[in-house]
Amino acid sequence: MKKSIFFVCLMLLTFSASTVYAVVPNSTNATENVAFPPKKESKLSTEELTRLTNRVEEIRNMDKSNLTTKEKRELKKELKSIKKNVKKSGGYVYIGAGTLVLIIILVLLLL
Repeated sequence: MKKSIFFVCLMLLTFSASTVYAVVPNSTNATENVAFPPKKESKLSTEELTRLTNRVEEIRNMDKSNLTTKEKRELKKELKSIKKNVKKSGGYVYIGAGTLVLIIILVLLLL
């Protein structure tokens, strides 16, 4: 058990140290040769977020039995677009299944 904890700690230290040396200090072209463009901030303000949530609640509470199929389709498209906007603004935290299993294994090993 002690060996496995030692090897896990050693691996963590080894992998974290490689990122420290990845940046070249005093580089003149550091901003010009960016591998990935900087992320644009697309956060929704609280006012916009409350407006969107009110609209979703409005649609949910709506009596849809007397709507035509075209109107129902439009409502569904509107809900999908609202969901996409909220998701882009960082409203969710996504943890993959593999990551979750790895976290659980590490917690079990360290206890």
